[in-house]
Amino acid sequence: MEFKSNVVPALRNIKDFEKMLESEHEFLVFLETRISQLRSLVKYAHKQKKKVFIHADLVQGLKADEYGIEFLINEVKVDGIISTRGNVITLAKKHRIFAVQRLFVLDSHALEHNLKICNRVKPDCIEVLPGIIPKIIQEVHEQTGIPIIAGGLIRTNQDIEEALGNGAVAVTTSNRDLWD
Repeated sequence: MEFKSNVVPALRNIKDFEKMLESEHEFLVFLETRISQLRSLVKYAHKQKKKVFIHADLVQGLKADEYGIEFLINEVKVDGIISTRGNVITLAKKHRIFAVQRLFVLDSHALEHNLKICNRVKPDCIEVLPGIIPKIIQEVHEQTGIPIIAGGLIRTNQDIEEALGNGAVAVTTSNRDLWD
């Protein structure tokens, strides 16, 4: 999967949904939503030719287990799944859905542990958080060979440029000012 835009809008609230649909962005990420809203939101986004990634760990009312992931894939018709959990990524890949492993780099131990998971489950893409640590973006890409998305604490155009300049294929941000 190729990102035409280097910025992927990450929606924390529904009021940003309209703005995103009016944009030129092909992809969007739902970070926090309720299970009762998902089907209609994804259907509407698809009508607007948008591809929708859902952060499975953050859907209120959904358990991120095999049945929950099957629901997202078969009933909601998501285009991709994001998760911090290796088992969720494995399930998404099993169902041939684009899988993004979200990786929090809190310290060296967390980095090492997450690299092992990524090398084992082989996600389609890795989202590194916080996305403002250029050396870590490079290191994760070098050790896994998997495309990197930078996310978290992306506040300026300079943050975007630094992440992209250090090997990220895209950035996710909930900062509406950076979507244009």
